[in-house]
Amino acid sequence: MTRPDRLIYMANQIAAFFAAQPGDAAIGVAGHLKSFWDPHMRAEILAWRAAGGEGLSPVALEAVARLEAAAPAR
Repeated sequence: MTRPDRLIYMANQIAAFFAAQPGDAAIGVAGHLKSFWDPHMRAEILAWRAAGGEGLSPVALEAVARLEAAAPAR
């Protein structure tokens, strides 16, 4: 699997934004990814997390985990 550098960068930027806001940052990031990212982008970042998630910040990693937990079973 090729490292999705652009998606990692974007997820980390979104995580940095939500980390500076009140409330649970990971929930905010997961909501943003669900609402604004294309399904293919979400699938790619989920696959990257499943492969170890290298490069994702702790908040982004937690958000992707929450996104995966909320995804319908396939």
